[in-house]
Amino acid sequence: MRFGSTALAAVAALALSASIPATATATGEEAAATAAATRPGDLVSSAPSAFHPLPGQPTNTKAWKIHYRSTTADGAPNVVSGTVIVPQDGRTGPRPLVTYAVGTVGMGDSCAPSNNLPNGTAMEANLIQQLTLRGWAVVVTDYEGLGTPGVHTYTVGPSAGHAMLDAARAAERLPEAGLSASSPVGIMGYSQGGQASSWAAELQGSYAPELQVKGTATGGVPADLLKVAAFNNGSYGSGLIFMAAAGQDAAFPELKLDSYLNPAGKALVGGMREGCVAIDAIAGSFKRISDLTTRDPLAQPDWQARLNQSRLGRTAPAAPVYQYHALGDELIPYAVGRTLRSDWCAAGANLQFETIWVGEHVSGVISHSLAAGNWLAERFAGRSAQPNC
Repeated sequence: MRFGSTALAAVAALALSASIPATATATGEEAAATAAATRPGDLVSSAPSAFHPLPGQPTNTKAWKIHYRSTTADGAPNVVSGTVIVPQDGRTGPRPLVTYAVGTVGMGDSCAPSNNLPNGTAMEANLIQQLTLRGWAVVVTDYEGLGTPGVHTYTVGPSAGHAMLDAARAAERLPEAGLSASSPVGIMGYSQGGQASSWAAELQGSYAPELQVKGTATGGVPADLLKVAAFNNGSYGSGLIFMAAAGQDAAFPELKLDSYLNPAGKALVGGMREGCVAIDAIAGSFKRISDLTTRDPLAQPDWQARLNQSRLGRTAPAAPVYQYHALGDELIPYAVGRTLRSDWCAAGANLQFETIWVGEHVSGVISHSLAAGNWLAERFAGRSAQPNC
């Protein structure tokens, strides 16, 4: 998510995050726990953690790092990591839970939110703190392959949607968190997190109907990856294309990305699979697909089919949605967001769409975070949404 000129402050945080060790290989005890976790959302492990928006900053919360059972894009079981954060405010009774997906942080395990939230080096920690200050519990997924073995399946929408919904299930099943299956749930994310939260919203009715989802706040959504790739090819956001190609290849090895790459492409993508976004975005900027390949994988039917598997807008979310997009978004075209709005409206979604008239991609998540939180608060309070289809 952090690719704009306003993201310079994030570079230092990402540089710090690169020194944080990746998740260790599973022990025999963890392997046994994984085998025992038969349902999506079942906990494999949990351990005390911490939540600091800045290094050492107190937040009056308790946090746990979790590993939980989830599902790949093709329906196979997997294990995903994440972080559960609960305010220690003395509240009794039901507490809302927000399942939160971060924007692009990179593909290396050191970039995972669960590795950075305890150290004050997570880029969206201040946005998450806005939610905990409202008294809401938050669970932040690391996504498939980010912080766990394997390559991160970056931009593979169904996988990310599953990871978000199963993170909510896992948080409700964590005894120490004090949540329950009756907890009201909100879904929230922007940019990569917007894709994930939108997929979670579309999947929830069929994949996790028992979750008490009251609404989804989603912004800067890359709803059509082929259109986003065409928009960014050769531009300052072109690194996104190559990261996305590596993520799709991780989920679907039959795509054989490396067979399309020339030596320069293999070197760049190899580094991206281990790196964080600040370096990856600079390394991949202003490059065209033709600069790094022997032939264009995105022109091939198998690649197009897999990328279209992540296209949004074909299913109306079961709960209300608040979607927002910056008119001047330089990474995810505004037209892509508007098409998603049209598709959801045509499918019968309860949707409120808002245009951010001033700003660009990164500033959109910051400037609209209060409005998105207020919209979720209205849903948690049981008030009716105000769709504007």
